[in-house]
Amino acid sequence: MISSEAGAAGSTREKAAHWDEIWDIVVVGSGFAGLAAAAEAADRGAKVVVLEKMSGYGGNSVISHGEYAAWDDVYHLREKLGLGMDSAALHEEDTLRGGNFYGHPELIRLLVKQAPSALKWLIDKGGAKIRENVLPSPGHSAPRIHTGIGGSGALFAAALKKMAEQNGATVRTNEKVTRIWRSSFSSPVTGVEVQRGKKRVNIAVRQALILASGGFGRDLAMRQAYNPAVGPEYHSTNHPGATGEMILLARTIGADVTQMNFIQIFPFADPVTGKFDVPSVFALRGPVAGMIYVDPAGRRFVNELADGNSCARAQIRVGRDQKLTYALFNQTMISRMGTQDEVETGLNAGRFARGETLTELAQFLQMIPEVLTRTVSAHNRFIREGRDLEFGKENPVQMMPMEAGPFYALPQWPAVHHTLGGLRINTRAQVMDIWGNSIPHLYAAGEVTGGIHGEKRLPGNSIPECLIFGRIAGTNAAEEKLSA
Repeated sequence: MISSEAGAAGSTREKAAHWDEIWDIVVVGSGFAGLAAAAEAADRGAKVVVLEKMSGYGGNSVISHGEYAAWDDVYHLREKLGLGMDSAALHEEDTLRGGNFYGHPELIRLLVKQAPSALKWLIDKGGAKIRENVLPSPGHSAPRIHTGIGGSGALFAAALKKMAEQNGATVRTNEKVTRIWRSSFSSPVTGVEVQRGKKRVNIAVRQALILASGGFGRDLAMRQAYNPAVGPEYHSTNHPGATGEMILLARTIGADVTQMNFIQIFPFADPVTGKFDVPSVFALRGPVAGMIYVDPAGRRFVNELADGNSCARAQIRVGRDQKLTYALFNQTMISRMGTQDEVETGLNAGRFARGETLTELAQFLQMIPEVLTRTVSAHNRFIREGRDLEFGKENPVQMMPMEAGPFYALPQWPAVHHTLGGLRINTRAQVMDIWGNSIPHLYAAGEVTGGIHGEKRLPGNSIPECLIFGRIAGTNAAEEKLSA
């Protein structure tokens, strides 16, 4: 075992020859976490720049669907809607259990405790607007999913960007960080090297560097290095820039990583593009309303309330040849999952199929109508009798039988959605080194980090995680003493 003293004696022997720019705080990544960090740091008087390698800001945040898990909100919607009791303790318990108890309890406690206040901050300071409902979701024992108006994370990201820029932060695109400067394993981070067009420039930090660059869902080699099972047969819902190089760069200066093999698969992506689009959200929300998943022949193949990875493995088993399975629901369930307008838009785009009867829908999907009819009848009987003889699914009171049309089918196939491992951080959002010490002047937040969600991430927990730990990172970074 290498001692911390040995590590401190070692040296990265990396030092910038000169500085082209000097900022108090540099934030790498312009998604929820990076913009939240920039907004808080700039609000405290720091001179902040956000560096984004892509041509547009927002990363995965702008293509997310704005689902935010919180046990309360500024409007107290759960109470007004008569949705029963919820609490930080219950949210914490669900998150620990949902991650198979691999999540770090202290980090989870921060996440759930501050989720309502971070949402209030986004609404009050950023002008974000949420729908007047609170939805149930798999893994959550109480309805606590808040959604942005329009069902898009882009609106939340825009609110955060406005906050950051109004507070004085600068957001730059097309600037890729290629190196982190740190002169030894006992010294602070001093800056970054950046690819700017054909030039390499060095940017110094006087207070801190904050990494909020996202995960590595789009990097097949990096995925398979930690989890060989997540191969090329899986699409990715992530934007093209989710390639994880900042994790690798941080490791070169001594940063530790954790739980890199935990990769969340989203079973409901578009089978053609791999995108996590609005119809995909219906398949995520639908099982608690009574939705079923069927194979290309029209038969159920999994407990629809199982976690995403289990559903995905079942899909691979039954649909490998066609790379296709379906989510099935009827008209009465739509209000539990989204809006009729979203369904009509999906129909026009070819993402939903509709039949006035199950026979009509089965014929359109090239299934034997009697097979699909038997499948739906058996599930309806389970809901009425409370016994799922096929897959042992629990029968929540929210489930409805599919007895009247129109009926809908959503084509779906699994895709990598979230890489749950990453840089190890503490409760101050400081990056830890391989000897268990915090690296001076280095912070991280969002999907670039690991150890919060555990083996699986509950729906809606990602956005509050990004906001909360982004705010923590920005606040603490701004409190660092200015270097000379």
